[in-house]
Amino acid sequence: MAGQIPDLIVQERAGTGKGAARAARRNGMVPGIVFGGDTDPVAIQLPFNELFKRLKAGRFKSTLFNMKLEGHDDVRVICRDVQRDVVKDLPTHVDFMRLKRTTKINLFIPVDFVGEEECKGLKKGGVLTVVRPEVELVVTAGDIPDSITVDLTGLEVGDTINISDVTLPAGAKPTIDRDFVIANIQAPSSLKSADDEAEGDDAAADEVPATEQAED
Repeated sequence: MAGQIPDLIVQERAGTGKGAARAARRNGMVPGIVFGGDTDPVAIQLPFNELFKRLKAGRFKSTLFNMKLEGHDDVRVICRDVQRDVVKDLPTHVDFMRLKRTTKINLFIPVDFVGEEECKGLKKGGVLTVVRPEVELVVTAGDIPDSITVDLTGLEVGDTINISDVTLPAGAKPTIDRDFVIANIQAPSSLKSADDEAEGDDAAADEVPATEQAED
């Protein structure tokens, strides 16, 4: 199970409604709510700067958080909505959903590459080009993998690794239906340059100068 679930520290918000939300914003906080599970919804607030930083980092809605709220047990949550100011595009309200262990969610899972020492293509000077360092998977909240593993053992220059070549954790599946590329072993740049020059020489040899055609 993933061991890098980030903490999200929030505060309980006194009161609900527009008045309480405006008061929170005046104090540099963003009002929100956490709902779902077998517990009643709780009105919360969190620092604007912290939320803005996380939103700017990207993938906020597909990141699993460990929510810490004083007086409550820690709970895993995922963002379900961020409301923004229509003019300034700044966050004004955020909704989080509590997750049960059996809940299915979409998360970006890192890709680990192993077997470099046994990769024939890399030994010949090939270069590993990573197309997707992370893969979005549908996973169970109670069984989130740290990563998925791609084994490079035996691969040659020109080989491509698709998602279908990877053994995924039990219960996980890609969010994309097609068989997309994760990485490939490319020829070294020096070899590419030599191939390009050879192709250019062949093309030049095939051309017959106009003067020679006239003499014929």
